[in-house]
Amino acid sequence: MPDRPGALHTAAGIVRRYGGNINRIHYDRRIDAATVFFEVTTDDAAYLRMKDELSAIGYLQETLRTLGFLKFYVYVPNESGALDEFLTYITASQANIAYIDFDDRGKHPGRLKVSLNVEEAGTVDHLLNRLKSRYRLEIIEYDTTGKHLDDTVFYVRFAQELRELIGNAEDAFLMALLHDINHIVQELQDRGKDPREVFESILLTGRTLQATLGEGFYAEVQRIAITDTVDLFCFQLPCGGNVYLFRTPDETVMVDTGYGIYHRDIAAMFAHYGLGDLQTLGRVFITHADADHCGGGGYLAAPVCLHAGSVEIIREANRAYGSRSETSVLEEVYTTVINLFSEFRSPEDAVLFPAAPGEKRSIFPVLDRITIGDLEFEVLESLGGHLHGLFYLVCPEHGLLFSSDTLINFGSLDEARGKYNALADFLVTSVNVDSDRAREERRALLAMAADIDRDLAASGRRCLICCGHGAVSVLSGGRLEQYGETEHYSAAE
Repeated sequence: MPDRPGALHTAAGIVRRYGGNINRIHYDRRIDAATVFFEVTTDDAAYLRMKDELSAIGYLQETLRTLGFLKFYVYVPNESGALDEFLTYITASQANIAYIDFDDRGKHPGRLKVSLNVEEAGTVDHLLNRLKSRYRLEIIEYDTTGKHLDDTVFYVRFAQELRELIGNAEDAFLMALLHDINHIVQELQDRGKDPREVFESILLTGRTLQATLGEGFYAEVQRIAITDTVDLFCFQLPCGGNVYLFRTPDETVMVDTGYGIYHRDIAAMFAHYGLGDLQTLGRVFITHADADHCGGGGYLAAPVCLHAGSVEIIREANRAYGSRSETSVLEEVYTTVINLFSEFRSPEDAVLFPAAPGEKRSIFPVLDRITIGDLEFEVLESLGGHLHGLFYLVCPEHGLLFSSDTLINFGSLDEARGKYNALADFLVTSVNVDSDRAREERRALLAMAADIDRDLAASGRRCLICCGHGAVSVLSGGRLEQYGETEHYSAAE
């Protein structure tokens, strides 16, 4: 909308005229003086008439064309009419002035500093040729890719940066995504967050994933002999959750998949450790439906075992589904954004655990029992503190507890992983959809690990806690302590 008095009132009047009810509106001239987000409820016919009228007066943005950005110095004579003549050239080119600065008592009395946003690159070239024939020019910056747009078109520039992260998306899709992102900016702004920090956190999430692909991919690796015939590998990926792999004489079994965007790098890493091809996996267990734990499921040929609640979260594309924070716009939009950035692909061959028969271990219902090699595990249903549909695996006889994201050894995370994890915490305010239940579950799992430690003490073994993030750990003074050594894997090396 034009940045002038009454513009917002004009738009609201059109919405009212066609019986629309404004559910949400957000405008902040500090972010973008020309963009307002409306969310309106109306019927289809009124919606089309409303759009037509807004479009007719130039208010409705329906495309995200790449704008050129031109910044330059121009030297004009210090005489009456000189500025007017110069602006005639700008107006004729249909360029939009983002910035102009001139003071005849300044350090450069004959020089104007001008920034322009221009829709067509050819228009910029034509304008420059005309100006060069009349004035002395010094080009400061000239960009036709949309990467260096002035802040006066913030959302167009932000859209261009999103395109670099998710590919060449259609304008309609990208505008809907901008609308959703603006909604979480509005929500977090109401909670006292800086909107610029919100936008930057979103982009940094996608950029960090891109930077850790290919030669940028790395992992911390633990290899642990569980029995004479079963080895366990823990791979801490650059971003997101751990991937675990059991190697047995008969099959390899994966617990959690990592982000989908890493599937090629994970395959190369497995080959490096002699663990075979991803397509030869026997089974895959996905502890919960967050993208960093299940986003690679659709890239695998093996049957994927998961909770029915995870299937529902994937279908609804809302990580808060099934929890008391289900209606949170932060959770819903974050799920959309992270799934896009991380190339989420849902598993195709899903095997669901049965409903709990009534048996419990501690406070957790026992869903099923499974064997991996010569290990027998109980599948325990969580209470939904971190996420609906999350489950744990416990093998008391051999001292293994897969705690998913209920227990995390934060102290074993390097600085880069810690910073990446903090981005999600900032954007959704808490990664647990029910913090009270998450605390209850954490206490119960720590008590369970302590009980297993006591039972195994005579044999000199410990309960190994396989966390959702960070190193495989043991309890030490009530805290998680890394078990054994890790080695660093680097794709570049």
